[in-house]
Amino acid sequence: MDAPVLVLNANFEPIHVCDIRRAIGLIMTDKASMVLNGRGEIKTVSRSYPLPSVIRLEKMIIRPRSRIKLTRREVFRRDNYTCQYCGRHSLDLTIDHVIPRHLGGKHTWTNVVAACSQCNHRKGGRTLEEAKMHLLRTPKEPPASAFYVFGRHLAENAEWEPFILGW
Repeated sequence: MDAPVLVLNANFEPIHVCDIRRAIGLIMTDKASMVLNGRGEIKTVSRSYPLPSVIRLEKMIIRPRSRIKLTRREVFRRDNYTCQYCGRHSLDLTIDHVIPRHLGGKHTWTNVVAACSQCNHRKGGRTLEEAKMHLLRTPKEPPASAFYVFGRHLAENAEWEPFILGW
């Protein structure tokens, strides 16, 4: 009942991921319809219900395009869990400000990168030029595209691919 279900807007735009329990509740109250059944069914005493993998809302939800929030996890995800100074792939990373905060650097997408603790310590509170270091990639805000937002679920939910890549 905790498996993820892709929620599509009335125009088939992916807008959310919920669990099966919530998806079945939306279907039973006629707020959504099932688009894809990729998980079999759940049986009760009197009936059996399909377990949805993708549902579509009956009414169009109008909401502004969301932006990705600046969090540690999202910085690591944007940088693919790779130190932006030495290129080491690790799950044990820190956040580094390219222009240190005490020198006027802001806590923004364009000023924070994932760094291993050795590189972060070596750079210290200096600028890149002072530390004689360089970045592998220039930091930028990640796109709020459907693939970036929901793409991490594609490994275990391959049937979502046409709905996510279409947007």
